[in-house]
Amino acid sequence: MLTLNKRYIGLLLLIIAFASCSKQKGFGPNYDDYNPGLYPVSVDNAVDYRPDPTVTAKLSGDSAITITLSLQGNSSRSIKEITKVATSTSYTAIQSAGTTGFYPVAAIPVGGKTVTFKTSISTYLSVYKTEKPAANAELVNRFYFRITLDDGTIIYPTPVRVLIVS
Repeated sequence: MLTLNKRYIGLLLLIIAFASCSKQKGFGPNYDDYNPGLYPVSVDNAVDYRPDPTVTAKLSGDSAITITLSLQGNSSRSIKEITKVATSTSYTAIQSAGTTGFYPVAAIPVGGKTVTFKTSISTYLSVYKTEKPAANAELVNRFYFRITLDDGTIIYPTPVRVLIVS
């Protein structure tokens, strides 16, 4: 009888353990828990998600880095300007109240739902004094944007990665 009760208690504990577990969710735009906030911004020219939106730039030619951001949804808001741009490995730089450490670009006026930010690999390298990136590798820093909407709301969309292709 005692052995039978131990089995039932063990089974009961096992059922409780399974019932208390929950499904773990991933991160990024391809998962259930992705919450873009009240004003979601997409990267229209993203070629991949690693897990952040990723755009490509070529080493040859003009070596342009182009990032097209769009305010999504049925919002009546529009983008007033890209207030600041930072390149970093974390959000710390873009959310800083300081005036230094930002990418060398003035505020970009928009007045619509879509804006294209354009720079070059050579400008990036002149700012960070790093070696020329290799093909099929990402730039070390991601691009972070501080966007001001027409009502004065400030949003920080998902950072953008840059993959260098040959």
